[in-house]
Amino acid sequence: MQITDKTAVSIHYTLTNQDGEQLDSSRGEEPLLYLHGAGNIIAGLEAALNGKQAGDKFNVTIAADQAYGEVSEEMIQVVSKKMFDGMDIDIGMQFHADVSHGPGIITIVEIDGDDVTIDGNHPLAGEDLTFDVEVIDVRPATADEVAHGHIHGSGCHH
Repeated sequence: MQITDKTAVSIHYTLTNQDGEQLDSSRGEEPLLYLHGAGNIIAGLEAALNGKQAGDKFNVTIAADQAYGEVSEEMIQVVSKKMFDGMDIDIGMQFHADVSHGPGIITIVEIDGDDVTIDGNHPLAGEDLTFDVEVIDVRPATADEVAHGHIHGSGCHH
């Protein structure tokens, strides 16, 4: 069976950045299980998986604009240290918060006295990403899975 919209797809992957540094991998763990066509994975990887089938292995580089987007200067701002209500903060700390496009990660990138520069871009924004992928399984998604927009059961990532 080929990967098309409304299929439940199980893959193993290794993700590397432009320098060849490994950022993430499912190998040695449960494969990633997702609903194809529902936007559950980055657009560029989903497009690269179209038409593939169980047993296929491939390597693909996804441009930043089809991965986590380009860096948006609008997502970087200076706020008062008072916003952190006495917390002991440091550069590189990350927090979950609502950003312009919904829930996201905020990273502290600079602290200058009472001014704290935060970045609401995804940590991998602006990066071209390379995926080494193996398609493990493809099956039709159930009506419930399609209605809910994600796969149910063991290995699901929703």
